[in-house]
Amino acid sequence: MLTGNIPTGRLVFLAVERHLNDLENGAARGLHFDQDAAARVIRFFRDCSPFQLEPFQQFIVGCVYGWKNEDGFRRFRVVYAEEGKGNGKSPLVAGLGLFALACDKEPAAEVYFAAVTKEQAIISYTDSENMYTDSPALRKRIQKHRNNLSIAKTHSFLRPISSEKRGLDGKRVHFAGIDELHEHPSSIVVDKMRAGTKARRQGLIFIITNSGYDRETACWHQHEYSQKILEGVLDNDAHFAYICHLDACEACQADGYTQPKEGCADCDSWLDPDVWIKANPGLGRIIQKKYLADLVTEAVGMPSKQGIVQRLNFCIWTQGETRAISAEKWRACAGENAADPIAWRARKMEELKRLICFGGFDLGCTDDLTCWLLFFPVQAKLAKACVLPWFYTPRESVGIRTQRDRVPYELWKKQGFLTVTPQATTDYQFIREDIKRCARLFDVKEIRYDRYRALDLVNQLLADGLKLADHPMGVSMHDPTTMVLTAIKEASFEHGNNPILTFNADNLVTISDAKGNINMKKPGNPNSPKKIDGMVAFALAKAAAAANPVPVGRPRVYAL
Repeated sequence: MLTGNIPTGRLVFLAVERHLNDLENGAARGLHFDQDAAARVIRFFRDCSPFQLEPFQQFIVGCVYGWKNEDGFRRFRVVYAEEGKGNGKSPLVAGLGLFALACDKEPAAEVYFAAVTKEQAIISYTDSENMYTDSPALRKRIQKHRNNLSIAKTHSFLRPISSEKRGLDGKRVHFAGIDELHEHPSSIVVDKMRAGTKARRQGLIFIITNSGYDRETACWHQHEYSQKILEGVLDNDAHFAYICHLDACEACQADGYTQPKEGCADCDSWLDPDVWIKANPGLGRIIQKKYLADLVTEAVGMPSKQGIVQRLNFCIWTQGETRAISAEKWRACAGENAADPIAWRARKMEELKRLICFGGFDLGCTDDLTCWLLFFPVQAKLAKACVLPWFYTPRESVGIRTQRDRVPYELWKKQGFLTVTPQATTDYQFIREDIKRCARLFDVKEIRYDRYRALDLVNQLLADGLKLADHPMGVSMHDPTTMVLTAIKEASFEHGNNPILTFNADNLVTISDAKGNINMKKPGNPNSPKKIDGMVAFALAKAAAAANPVPVGRPRVYAL
């Protein structure tokens, strides 16, 4: 499966790699692969549908229906599949809707094709209706009504629904197919359908889409979340992702590009027929190469068409924003024996006692993260630099943000990486006590901070005898930001795979002013859930270290 015989995008490669890794290691997490269950749904298409699954579709369907939990029910509850237009996404979901209705052994199954408008939802429903009409086997079991297929014996039905007139409310969803998510103005359809599966044993939300444009949409959030899972930044055994795309070259990936950089001769080009299959896995079977060639020729001659062809046919998100840190570069900084970040942290807390370090903190307020971080530079008793972060958030926000932002704050709290304070806003006294404890364990030379909301805590820490220095945001963050990015590029420090710091690093983007000064920024709008507090604290700690150089070791003695 990973032979390299077929050109494949990096994220599809990671999806296959995830499957193979789980075959080897999934049992430890209570997972097992039921080959008969996977084959059963593939045979359903062969026997009951004129639409036959291509190998890449068999992989998707086989994974989704074959992987089971310890209870014997399906592991995956949400599927996100992003492919070029015309690769059979709608017929695939149409067939799966029929399977959910007739063959999934779910009593009173409610199967929906959900969209923002009824007209959009009927498109996918019509594919199911046509499959039903063409299949004698399905016609024997299923009754057809206007915009409704049903099985009276099991009290099950399949129908299109939309968000119009509160049409999504009160559903008990067994299966929901959601097509063309890139056209949805909000996440309401996905959220309502997902909430409707809560009482189902193995409810499934199956999202299929082309790439979009806007990076502040429901589609981009699903894309980005899926990418984080494939790259190992976030863990979610219930989420399946299959994302087709053209690749940036290795050098551009190292610079944070997640798709081809315009003007780079080494990145995949949408003009190159040899890489079209990466975004169009049904090339030559479902979608014809000549059709794509004609589209490309038209787009080259009419530049106004280039954006839509790049987006719909070659999976290029045309609104650009560059990631500051590639997942590969960040993983290279994990350090030795960092597979278990909890054990790594405990070991480092002992190894680093009494060593010189520098601190930085970035304070949140209501539902924000707050981070206190120590940076240990190379010194006589430390061969490689190291960072130790502590994260805080108010208790009231943890459950809400876990559900709303789909970020595992509850898990991080249980694992001990996130300290939850009891008030509605972050209680800085928890941070003060941790800073004082660190000052007793380590040789904390200086702490830097952003003065916003920090005055009371700073005055208390000064009274505790610690040395602090204000570090304004803006132009003065250029050097610390550059130092952090250089340290990551050179893998000159260890972070131990702290999951919250990893999440922050993956979110980080940079902005520059007219003079070329760069600064850290989280993607999207100021209220985005993509937090970067740990990276800001890291930059402040690096700034403190740069201002107070530490001797690396004893001076050499030269014989005359």
